[in-house]
Amino acid sequence: MKLYAGRREGYAVSVTVDGRRLNPRFDLWNHSPTGFEWGYGGSGPAQLALAILADHCQDGERALNFYQRFKWAVVARFPHRSWRLTSEQIDLLLQKLQEQVPLLENVTA
Repeated sequence: MKLYAGRREGYAVSVTVDGRRLNPRFDLWNHSPTGFEWGYGGSGPAQLALAILADHCQDGERALNFYQRFKWAVVARFPHRSWRLTSEQIDLLLQKLQEQVPLLENVTA
């Protein structure tokens, strides 16, 4: 089980996964070249949501499909100073998000 953690010291934020820095995954989408943020719905939280899901899912496409919903449901609600999130919690959250808005599969025109 992975542990994702964020903490704020002054204006600086640090986000880790199992104690190492979380890759922002600018290769998938560059929302916030200035870094991660949380607690609202802007570009920094979008980058954080994408990075968490890309690391957790090990699937860039799946991360891109869910990160905006994950941002609003989870990252925008993180407390200001610090937060912790386990891979088990992420699995449950992704399941709930998928149930709310199922992905279109096997759709033909």
